[in-house]
Amino acid sequence: QVQLVESGGGLVQAGGSLRLTCAASGRTFGSTIIGWFRQAPGKEREFVAAITWSRGATYYADSMKGRFTISRDNAKNMVYLQMNSLKPEDTAVYYCAAGSLIRTISKADDYAFWGRGTQVTVSS
Repeated sequence: QVQLVESGGGLVQAGGSLRLTCAASGRTFGSTIIGWFRQAPGKEREFVAAITWSRGATYYADSMKGRFTISRDNAKNMVYLQMNSLKPEDTAVYYCAAGSLIRTISKADDYAFWGRGTQVTVSS
């Protein structure tokens, strides 16, 4: 079992930045992948970024490259999502997810564990 708790969401103006944090506890293995997803009202859950727990390899949705950066601190069991140049369309609930048997990094169904999410609102 892996427990995930997100924090760092809030209200920010367009062009601003936020850093989200995902605190992981429980059994994380070398094969664990931590991902960030987001879901806006009336829309499907969308892949944002992911990182492998062991090597720190990173993956991004094409639309997030260059603006978002995912990183991890293994000693603290934390994963971060630095979001810059935020746009109103980035407004969503952001979720942290984890899994060890992931075939498709961007597929939400492949992740076994989920946090409750943190709201990010970007005003224009």
